[in-house]
Amino acid sequence: MVNELILLVDDEPHIIELAGMYLKQDGFRVISAVDGVVALEKAEREQPDLMVLDLMLPELDGWDVCKQVRATSDLPILMLTARDDDIDKIVGLELGADDYLTKPFNPRELVARVKAILRRTVPRQATVSDEKPLQIGNLWLDPARREVTVGGEPVDLRAKEFDLLVALIENEGIVLSREKLLDIVWGFDFYGQTRTVDVHIAHLRHKLAGCTAEIETVWGVGYKITVE
Repeated sequence: MVNELILLVDDEPHIIELAGMYLKQDGFRVISAVDGVVALEKAEREQPDLMVLDLMLPELDGWDVCKQVRATSDLPILMLTARDDDIDKIVGLELGADDYLTKPFNPRELVARVKAILRRTVPRQATVSDEKPLQIGNLWLDPARREVTVGGEPVDLRAKEFDLLVALIENEGIVLSREKLLDIVWGFDFYGQTRTVDVHIAHLRHKLAGCTAEIETVWGVGYKITVE
């Protein structure tokens, strides 16, 4: 990670200033936006490596920004929420956010989360070209091209859905705990929060309808993929 560009989106100037200061001290470049409309414009124009996105924004809120970004991009997103309600976190993750942080937050933790997200996105993209295609049942997956087909038909997966599927296939028939999947796919443990795995598994099951390989829930343990 060298000189990555971080887009800070928040309508509170002191948060932009504080978070920006700590990120710059760690070698990141920083740009900012104070509302959702400007955030989308800068995300498209500046092509940042990661977006730190507040939920409560003028013009266009963080949920809508996340949805619009995810419609066209796998840009990593760290969501900020002013409430500690699980519903905010779950909705954010369901929309495609990579992690969340509750306000008020320690700026050092923000930097740590940013680094963790970038660690688990960059290595996979850098090394995946050497990996061979994987097949289980009528499901075919090419890590190098990041393509998936079921019965010959292409399936559109988001970045983390794809990486989660790779982890399951590479461990066919083996039960992987939520914590283990977080470690393999995300590279960190969400500080004990494992709901994001359940959300991504639900998305995978929906998108892989008609697949002869099944993602099974092993209650109290985790998930495994097997062939029917």
